[in-house]
Amino acid sequence: MSETDSTPDDVYDTIDRLYDDPDAKIAALQDIRPSVEDVAGQGTVFKALGNEDRLRVLEVLRQSECCGCELQVVLDAPQSTVATHLRKLKAAGLVKSRKKGKWSYYRIADTAVFELLDLARAVGEDA
Repeated sequence: MSETDSTPDDVYDTIDRLYDDPDAKIAALQDIRPSVEDVAGQGTVFKALGNEDRLRVLEVLRQSECCGCELQVVLDAPQSTVATHLRKLKAAGLVKSRKKGKWSYYRIADTAVFELLDLARAVGEDA
Protein backbone atom coordinates (compact mmCIF):
# COMPACT_ATOMS: atom_id res chain seq x y z
CA MET A 1 0.00 0.00 0.00
CA SER A 2 1.45 3.39 -0.98
CA GLU A 3 1.61 6.34 1.42
CA THR A 4 -1.15 8.21 -0.43
CA ASP A 5 -3.39 5.18 -0.83
CA SER A 6 -5.86 4.44 1.94
CA THR A 7 -7.17 1.21 0.41
CA PRO A 8 -5.03 -1.93 0.54
CA ASP A 9 -3.75 -3.11 -2.85
CA ASP A 10 -5.27 -6.55 -2.25
CA VAL A 11 -8.75 -5.01 -2.29
CA TYR A 12 -8.10 -3.64 -5.77
CA ASP A 13 -6.69 -6.99 -6.87
CA THR A 14 -9.79 -8.77 -5.60
CA ILE A 15 -12.08 -6.32 -7.38
CA ASP A 16 -10.11 -6.67 -10.63
CA ARG A 17 -10.45 -10.47 -10.48
CA LEU A 18 -14.20 -10.14 -10.03
CA TYR A 19 -14.86 -8.50 -13.40
CA ASP A 20 -16.01 -11.88 -14.69
CA ASP A 21 -18.61 -12.15 -11.91
CA PRO A 22 -20.67 -8.92 -11.72
CA ASP A 23 -22.60 -10.03 -8.61
CA ALA A 24 -19.37 -10.74 -6.76
CA LYS A 25 -17.96 -7.38 -7.86
CA ILE A 26 -21.04 -5.56 -6.59
CA ALA A 27 -20.74 -7.36 -3.25
CA ALA A 28 -17.03 -6.48 -3.03
CA LEU A 29 -17.74 -2.83 -3.81
CA GLN A 30 -20.48 -2.73 -1.19
CA ASP A 31 -17.95 -4.00 1.37
CA ILE A 32 -15.67 -1.02 0.78
CA ARG A 33 -18.42 1.61 0.44
CA PRO A 34 -17.98 4.42 3.00
CA SER A 35 -20.74 4.73 5.58
CA VAL A 36 -23.34 7.47 5.23
CA GLU A 37 -22.34 8.77 8.67
CA ASP A 38 -18.64 9.02 7.77
CA VAL A 39 -19.32 10.89 4.55
CA ALA A 40 -21.85 13.20 6.23
CA GLY A 41 -19.33 14.09 8.93
CA GLN A 42 -16.66 14.81 6.34
CA GLY A 43 -19.13 16.91 4.37
CA THR A 44 -19.92 19.01 7.43
CA VAL A 45 -16.22 19.70 8.00
CA PHE A 46 -15.53 20.56 4.37
CA LYS A 47 -18.60 22.82 4.16
CA ALA A 48 -17.34 24.67 7.22
CA LEU A 49 -13.91 25.00 5.62
CA GLY A 50 -15.44 26.16 2.33
CA ASN A 51 -15.82 29.77 3.43
CA GLU A 52 -12.94 32.25 3.41
CA ASP A 53 -14.17 34.11 6.50
CA ARG A 54 -14.30 30.86 8.48
CA LEU A 55 -10.77 30.06 7.28
CA ARG A 56 -9.66 33.49 8.53
CA VAL A 57 -11.20 32.74 11.92
CA LEU A 58 -9.34 29.43 12.11
CA GLU A 59 -6.05 31.06 11.14
CA VAL A 60 -6.48 33.68 13.88
CA LEU A 61 -7.40 30.99 16.40
CA ARG A 62 -4.22 29.18 15.39
CA GLN A 63 -2.38 32.01 17.17
CA SER A 64 -4.54 32.27 20.29
CA GLU A 65 -7.96 32.00 21.83
CA CYS A 66 -10.19 34.99 20.97
CA CYS A 67 -13.48 36.37 22.14
CA GLY A 68 -16.30 36.91 19.67
CA CYS A 69 -15.82 40.69 19.70
CA GLU A 70 -12.17 40.27 18.67
CA LEU A 71 -13.25 38.05 15.78
CA GLN A 72 -15.66 40.81 14.69
CA VAL A 73 -12.61 43.05 14.26
CA VAL A 74 -10.72 40.34 12.36
CA LEU A 75 -13.58 39.80 9.92
CA ASP A 76 -14.77 43.43 9.91
CA ALA A 77 -18.25 41.98 10.18
CA PRO A 78 -21.28 42.41 12.43
CA GLN A 79 -21.79 40.22 15.48
CA SER A 80 -24.58 38.22 13.79
CA THR A 81 -22.33 37.27 10.86
CA VAL A 82 -19.47 36.25 13.14
CA ALA A 83 -21.87 34.24 15.31
CA THR A 84 -23.14 32.36 12.26
CA HIS A 85 -19.60 31.48 11.19
CA LEU A 86 -18.69 30.35 14.71
CA ARG A 87 -21.84 28.23 14.96
CA LYS A 88 -20.90 26.41 11.74
CA LEU A 89 -17.32 25.89 12.91
CA LYS A 90 -18.58 24.51 16.24
CA ALA A 91 -21.10 22.21 14.51
CA ALA A 92 -18.24 20.81 12.42
CA GLY A 93 -16.21 20.17 15.57
CA LEU A 94 -13.47 22.58 14.51
CA VAL A 95 -13.75 25.07 17.40
CA LYS A 96 -14.81 25.02 21.03
CA SER A 97 -16.02 27.85 23.21
CA ARG A 98 -16.12 28.83 26.84
CA LYS A 99 -17.97 31.58 28.67
CA LYS A 100 -16.27 34.03 31.00
CA GLY A 101 -18.76 36.51 32.35
CA LYS A 102 -20.68 37.90 29.41
CA TRP A 103 -17.95 37.03 26.90
CA SER A 104 -17.57 33.89 24.81
CA TYR A 105 -14.04 32.78 23.98
CA TYR A 106 -13.23 30.50 21.06
CA ARG A 107 -10.34 28.15 20.48
CA ILE A 108 -9.36 25.36 18.10
CA ALA A 109 -11.00 22.09 19.15
CA ASP A 110 -8.22 19.80 17.95
CA THR A 111 -4.79 20.52 16.49
CA ALA A 112 -5.72 18.28 13.55
CA VAL A 113 -7.45 21.41 12.22
CA PHE A 114 -3.99 22.87 11.60
CA GLU A 115 -3.09 19.83 9.51
CA LEU A 116 -6.21 20.35 7.39
CA LEU A 117 -5.39 24.02 6.89
CA ASP A 118 -1.77 23.27 6.03
CA LEU A 119 -2.77 20.52 3.58
CA ALA A 120 -5.28 22.83 1.91
CA ARG A 121 -2.59 25.48 1.55
CA ALA A 122 -0.15 22.96 0.07
CA VAL A 123 -2.70 21.59 -2.40
CA GLY A 124 -3.77 25.11 -3.33
CA GLU A 125 -0.18 26.09 -4.15
CA ASP A 126 -0.03 23.31 -6.72
CA ALA A 127 -3.28 24.36 -8.40
